[in-house]
Amino acid sequence: MYSTGAGVGIIIAIIYFIFVLFFLGLWIYAFVLFVKLAKRGIKALDIYIDGKSTKQPSHVFLNDNTDN
Repeated sequence: MYSTGAGVGIIIAIIYFIFVLFFLGLWIYAFVLFVKLAKRGIKALDIYIDGKSTKQPSHVFLNDNTDN
């Protein structure tokens, strides 16, 4: 049979393996969320650039009475 030291070592190794799998899954999940956020940011930046690149004036006059 196993000695108590070996049994405890196996249990610790199993717990360590579970933690490694958990944090690996957490890292993959966070990376997927980051990629989704980056794609949204790129899309928003493209919309912003398209809006700024049109020949529209950058400001709007609320009262355009030039004939005094």
